[in-house]
Amino acid sequence: MREELEKQLARFEELERQLVDPEVLANGPKLAAVAREHGSLAKVATKYRRFKHLNDQIAEASDMLKAGDAELRELAEAEIPALRQQREAIWNELLDLTVGGEDANRTRCVLEIRAGTGGDEAALFARDLFEMYKHYAEHKGWKYELLDMSATELGGFKEVVVGLEGNGVFRDMQYESGGHRVQRVPETEAKGRIHTSAATVAVMPEPEDVEVDLKRDDYREDIFCASGPGGQHVNKTASAIRLTHLETGIVVSCQDEKSQHKNRAKALRVLKTRLYEHYRAAEHAKRSAERKSLIGSGDRSQRIRTYNFPENRVTDHRINFTLYKLDNVIAGSVEPLTEALLDYDRRQLRDSFGTIE
Repeated sequence: MREELEKQLARFEELERQLVDPEVLANGPKLAAVAREHGSLAKVATKYRRFKHLNDQIAEASDMLKAGDAELRELAEAEIPALRQQREAIWNELLDLTVGGEDANRTRCVLEIRAGTGGDEAALFARDLFEMYKHYAEHKGWKYELLDMSATELGGFKEVVVGLEGNGVFRDMQYESGGHRVQRVPETEAKGRIHTSAATVAVMPEPEDVEVDLKRDDYREDIFCASGPGGQHVNKTASAIRLTHLETGIVVSCQDEKSQHKNRAKALRVLKTRLYEHYRAAEHAKRSAERKSLIGSGDRSQRIRTYNFPENRVTDHRINFTLYKLDNVIAGSVEPLTEALLDYDRRQLRDSFGTIE
């Protein structure tokens, strides 16, 4: 944890320097990106800077205890308990702020939902998850933007991509990454049998432009006509955009807008986010032997949650947490699950990194 805090403080101080750099000040888009990232790191970085200052003060006071001057020793003895109490309080605040990993304080993320096994019912479940997260975002006061979607004949989604922005958005939403399973009687089931289907969710922190160096030569762009379910919403003009990152093979397409320019801008946002996630995952894998993996692993192949409609039950398998209020959860009341996951993560973090000496 200390290593990660040092990294965030170093980045924060680098951004502070950039905010007074004449070249950055003259570049509006870059200045805005630097200011956003600086703001997202400010709370953690300033608290950690204060924590380090208190550590230095305690070290100085401890040296004074060894001095020959009785008055200095008496002064140090009076100061140290108060300094340690302040340091303990700051440390606890830092633990809470760093729950969820180094990207916990990101204010923007991209949410991707894909239908899994189960055919039309899986696509309808993907739609239900989309609606659940949409209502949750509205309740939290987050900004919400549809980036891309692929609908089915029955109104489900093969895939839907959404941009979210707001305080605590990635900290809360990252725990949704993984496999979601539903058990219910499908709308298309005549005999009333319970079916099991699935969808996968990926939540990725959206990086600032200054963090991902993406040049025009790094990807191939293809332009094509948009398509829709059953011939509906088909765009007769070539406005859909497909971007292929040459090094990683990551492919992003966007056709939701009628404007080619808007589709390109959205596709670039998603591509940068997926690239950031790709390199972040590689870095996490490299460090996996050094640090304990907490529940927010984001592994899409991992089954994280089951939604059982007949029993009105939702179970999060990572922490064995069950709630018999599935109707409320599907309506957008995701907080009980999020809070349980955050609390578990917080306790794990304290067990692993609780020392402040």
